Amino acid sequence: MDTIGIALSLLSCAGAAIGMGFATGKAVEAVARQPESSSKINSTLLLGLALTESAAIYGFVVALILIFTR
Repeated sequence: MDTIGIALSLLSCAGAAIGMGFATGKAVEAVARQPESSSKINSTLLLGLALTESAAIYGFVVALILIFTR
């Protein structure tokens, strides 16, 4: 039963990786369309990636807690 919880916790890491790749691709497209606004796009992208990465880290920490508290 704990294994299912661990897998679901690690699913957030996979979702975050997919979301980060998607966001980076869209940011590259946006800079290609409007190079003059690249600094604004870059700062917004970095903020979004930081928030996404924090969600992945929380899921990873929960998985580690589940593994080591068996």
